Amino acid sequence: MYSIFHFWKSLVDTKSEFNKIDKLDRFPFQKNMFSCENKGLFPDFAIKLSKNDPNFSGGELLELKDSKAYNVSSFNSTIPTGKKNIKDIVLSQNSKIFKQMTASGDDIFSLEIRDVYYLVRGKKNHNQKICLVYGSFFETIPAKQLIGEAFSQVLDEAGANEIDEDTKNKLKEILSKQDSFSSVRNIKKASVNLRFRVMTEVKLEANILNPTQYPAISDNTLNLVCPFYSEDEKQNLVSKMELAIGTEQMRDIKVFPIKHPLNGWFLVFQSKL
Repeated sequence: MYSIFHFWKSLVDTKSEFNKIDKLDRFPFQKNMFSCENKGLFPDFAIKLSKNDPNFSGGELLELKDSKAYNVSSFNSTIPTGKKNIKDIVLSQNSKIFKQMTASGDDIFSLEIRDVYYLVRGKKNHNQKICLVYGSFFETIPAKQLIGEAFSQVLDEAGANEIDEDTKNKLKEILSKQDSFSSVRNIKKASVNLRFRVMTEVKLEANILNPTQYPAISDNTLNLVCPFYSEDEKQNLVSKMELAIGTEQMRDIKVFPIKHPLNGWFLVFQSKL
């Protein structure tokens, strides 16, 4: 069986290794759980699909975020999200990710919409916090709206008062597509090509490492952070965790909710390092 819960169990089982590594990508992950592994290309890892399992779908996408402070490091060239369509990642059958996933035995398109998690680590003095966080923790409005509103501010600051509201909204719509920024622009007679990059910085409200904002995420802990929208969903998360790690190991796990000021409730599974 493969899932984010089984991946988190593998981290708990080898959590002493976090004290031995200076960089998160040097952690001895159980790579037999992954259908792909990349460096400098999203995702860093993808968990294999669980075939014919009624409890776990698997297939989650993982990105590593390492920091030397209690801040979530910036997202370069991407905007964090809770879900991604695998078709937007596996762009062709010749792509590196497609070849890796196929070689792992995954029926890639049997699960098109994939959950996205970020493994975030921060350090302060001799302490550290590690959080495996569902992407919606950082996504309170859709990426398209985020980009569109940002360009709306640019237009306002540029003094585009003479542009009517309808035209302004059309410009926002046109400029709100993130793919527009990933392409290299070849300008005639220019001696350089131009490429815009999106950098996303986490505000205080979503900085899960911040001890003032989220005091329950204490020093020297390993946390899994998942959203829930009802008591039934909350209990379902607990049940899945029990299935993945077993009743005995569950006794050592602290379980509690935290409230995101902009995005509702999340359930935390916490293990001491």
